[in-house]
Amino acid sequence: MKFRDTSIQQSAELELAPMIDVVFQLLIFFIVTWQFARFERDMDISVPAAEEAENTDRQQGEIIVNVRADGGIILNGRDVTREELLAKLKAISDAYPDQAVILRGASEADFQAIIHVLDEIKKAGIWNVAFATTKPD
Repeated sequence: MKFRDTSIQQSAELELAPMIDVVFQLLIFFIVTWQFARFERDMDISVPAAEEAENTDRQQGEIIVNVRADGGIILNGRDVTREELLAKLKAISDAYPDQAVILRGASEADFQAIIHVLDEIKKAGIWNVAFATTKPD
């Protein structure tokens, strides 16, 4: 009867293909999440502070409208006029009736400029609007 020699063990080999797959999937995940967060992080906008501000879960596909201090409007990272804003929001509202919109107005922005943007959102038929704020320091 022949027994296996237990003193000779095969060395464990490291499989690189699964590790490379995981690294690439992590890379894709971080690139995609950075792309979505970039629209909300316009450096010219510092949203006002509110005592009751809270971080809510983000909805997939929500539209982010920024109003700069000079009254300029940015829709998902692109400068638009009020007419272009209305046309794009109307097209989105027709396709997705329950579309969510986050309105980020700079704390230095003229209140009337923010109201004009809110009017355009209402004209487009969008009712699901949230105002972005931060907690005070």
